[in-house]
Amino acid sequence: MKQQLRRWRLALVLCAVSSFHAAMASPTLEAEIARVSKPIGGKVGVAAWKLDGKGEQVLVNAGDRYPMASTFKIAVAGAILAQVDAGKLKLDQLVPVQPNDIVLSDGIATLAIHPGISLSVHNLLELMLTLSDNTATDVLTRVAGGPQAATAWVRKQGVEDQRIDRDTATLLRAFYNLPPGPFSEVLEAAMKKDPQLEERALHPNPAFDKDVRDTSTPTAMAQLLTKIFNQQTLSASSTKVLIEIMQRCHTGAGRLLGRMPAGTVIAHKTGTIGGTVNDVGVITLPDGKGQVVIAVFIKESDKSMEEREKVIAEIARSVRDYYLLAEAS
Repeated sequence: MKQQLRRWRLALVLCAVSSFHAAMASPTLEAEIARVSKPIGGKVGVAAWKLDGKGEQVLVNAGDRYPMASTFKIAVAGAILAQVDAGKLKLDQLVPVQPNDIVLSDGIATLAIHPGISLSVHNLLELMLTLSDNTATDVLTRVAGGPQAATAWVRKQGVEDQRIDRDTATLLRAFYNLPPGPFSEVLEAAMKKDPQLEERALHPNPAFDKDVRDTSTPTAMAQLLTKIFNQQTLSASSTKVLIEIMQRCHTGAGRLLGRMPAGTVIAHKTGTIGGTVNDVGVITLPDGKGQVVIAVFIKESDKSMEEREKVIAEIARSVRDYYLLAEAS
């Protein structure tokens, strides 16, 4: 009863601080998340809690599996940095990028169009996490030992409900139902044959959405982020490298960051494919009031990108304000 009263009091405070929260139909944050999620259809999953473990958790469909899309790149980064910590790799070690490594996305595929590319592990990490560069991702996935090595690293952290099964080229090949052959060449040929192919990347793919491969629960993703940011997985130096790169993320400005006050610090990673739009990370509260881990996954939604991103933004702001006010109470 005491906990319910506390939640009611917090909800009333939230109602008073912004017009968005004034429209709350329920005293619980979980109910508000359900309300703002309803217009986009599909399924929305959220897991959030304070990084220090204090206070209540926010869990909405948090045990369901969702396609990770590019959020799986956090696990690849972790597996790579674990090898750096073990002395098997160096951040300044140069890695050749072969023509067959090229996978369509911003970054290497669009800027380094000629053969003869070698990039450091550090630069590949930067491109993978800030631009979501698929080429950099697949090169690092190979260097890490394949998708199974990334999954093994996740399991080593005690996280069970997350799995990495494919690199981005293989995952996209499955989504688009492409034939064998060099990925970029096969995709280009398919796009010429079917001009609507690229447009389908913005709409749900039922077979893909039902596939358990390359999925995570929101809880599992939040658990992994908690272990990373609490320096329970990597050395202090590698943890710093990963967090600083995630704070420089250039993608998804309308998602976790979309409704945040100017200057809010968020280390995050986005993911997008078909009916899936995701953003996961850690929000730093102002005035030294701690940090909040948050994973927001959307799947099977056929609404516009703007509408889906708005839902993530509103959920993130609600969660941020909830914990900020809970800290003050």
